[in-house]
Amino acid sequence: MSTIISIGLNKSKLVFNEKGFANITVFVNEETNTYGQNVSAAMEQSKEQREAKEPKTYVANGKVVWTDGTIKAAERVETQVSASEQSTAGRATPDLPF
Repeated sequence: MSTIISIGLNKSKLVFNEKGFANITVFVNEETNTYGQNVSAAMEQSKEQREAKEPKTYVANGKVVWTDGTIKAAERVETQVSASEQSTAGRATPDLPF
């Protein structure tokens, strides 16, 4: 683990998709604000919304509370989905690792 971030979510601003997820984009800034915060989160925008310069809906703010200084971008790993996984993909509550 290279970073721990603490945020406070405003649940009244969250918008959930048809699968029950709220897709959020998190921003980590190098500078802190007057409250000592350097992290913010907004509802994910589509390409069309970004191109139209629609304002972001911010849902959280916070701060980096620990880091070892080695943050790297996550890489997408392509995996094959088994038949049993495909049959459970439509469940209302997915099996999450946490």
